[in-house]
Amino acid sequence: MPERKPRQDAARNREAVLAAADALFARCESPEDITMADIAEAAGVGKGTLFRAFGDRTGLLRAVYEARLEPIREAVESGPQPLGPATPPLQRVPALLDAVLCFKLDNRRLALALEETGNGSPYQAEHYERWHSLLQAVLEQIPDVPDSDFTAHALLAATRADLVEHLAGQESLPRERMRAQLTNFTTRVLSSRAPQTLTAED
Repeated sequence: MPERKPRQDAARNREAVLAAADALFARCESPEDITMADIAEAAGVGKGTLFRAFGDRTGLLRAVYEARLEPIREAVESGPQPLGPATPPLQRVPALLDAVLCFKLDNRRLALALEETGNGSPYQAEHYERWHSLLQAVLEQIPDVPDSDFTAHALLAATRADLVEHLAGQESLPRERMRAQLTNFTTRVLSSRAPQTLTAED
């Protein structure tokens, strides 16, 4: 019994921190402008609370990112078409990449900040490894797709946060056009490697 209140306080503090960080990153122009002190102040907690709960800035960024990503993860793991496991692989690959792109468009600043924290490489970040493993597993279900590991990397490269930021920000490319271009690119990659399968599906 005596421990219940501290645990409840910790849970409330965590939620307050995640909400504050979420709001700050949504409004900022540059992710680097947001400090742990800014987040602590916005959440009404001490900096020590942040470090105890999340370890460091990267841990906090990851927690915010994961919280936003949860609905997509649920759809990927057990949801209906087009993201769920029952979807045919040739349709599921473009759907997964479209989900990644839409998520990064909706969370541009946060995604950019997190992809800059993979020990100098976005490919070492935990969230990237998860998407790559999932995409590789789906690609392996498609006949005639060699080297699914590389193909997964190449397709995910089209959804990198810095590229999304460049296209959406600097080039002002409309969202639906970006989605259509990614789908067309993915379809061309798969059709060039698995023509017989695509013909059968058509």
